[in-house]
Amino acid sequence: MNTRSLHLAHYDRIPDPDDGFTLFEVEVGRLQPTQMCIGLAEVRSRQRDFLQDSEQERQRYLRTKPVPLVRNGSGDLWMVDRHHRLRALLELDPTVTTFGYVIEELAQTNRLDVLQHLQDRGWLYLFDGRGNGPQSPEALPSNLLSLLDDPYRSLVWKLKKERAINPQPLIPYHEFRWGAWLRRRPLPPFSSLQLDPALPAARRLVKSSGASHLAGWTGNISLHRSTDDDGNRSGVDP
Repeated sequence: MNTRSLHLAHYDRIPDPDDGFTLFEVEVGRLQPTQMCIGLAEVRSRQRDFLQDSEQERQRYLRTKPVPLVRNGSGDLWMVDRHHRLRALLELDPTVTTFGYVIEELAQTNRLDVLQHLQDRGWLYLFDGRGNGPQSPEALPSNLLSLLDDPYRSLVWKLKKERAINPQPLIPYHEFRWGAWLRRRPLPPFSSLQLDPALPAARRLVKSSGASHLAGWTGNISLHRSTDDDGNRSGVDP
């Protein structure tokens, strides 16, 4: 794995939707991702949540979590966040819609030009499900359903859910950076759908002084269960 994944690259803050942006409804299937992989454990958890909601409840919830979007000169849209919840929804309903807001309008129409611009802003994650990268921007999937599973991203999602790692919403791909760090530590074999074998060791590692340089480190604060930034929702993006 390329050790550059262990360090925080330059990034621009993703603008907050409350900073005067207009929300609009958009088909999830239209949105292009800005990362190569997701953690399936989080996707499955979000699906369980969504299946308990009525259509009205789901729409109200999605309006509170709009998707930051970059739009190019041809009207194509790239999502800079919310990959997990929208992958979960898209698997359940290929025609599902959500709410978004445009954080940047680009004149470019060429896909690679747009991806280069996103990379310059720190809004691309070009490592695959095994942590290999960075890959070429050309290798980035063009739809959410093509994203690979990264079990380390699932493991970090679980640790954030337990508050062993604190959320850092302004740092793009924060969870992947923690996953890259954990990849270099000894853990028992595990998968996104079988996290339990790795959890005891992972909990100790992320609380250790060796992780103190990573944003969201909680040190020796006692682990406790709580909800995440979504309120009662169980998932954490991106």
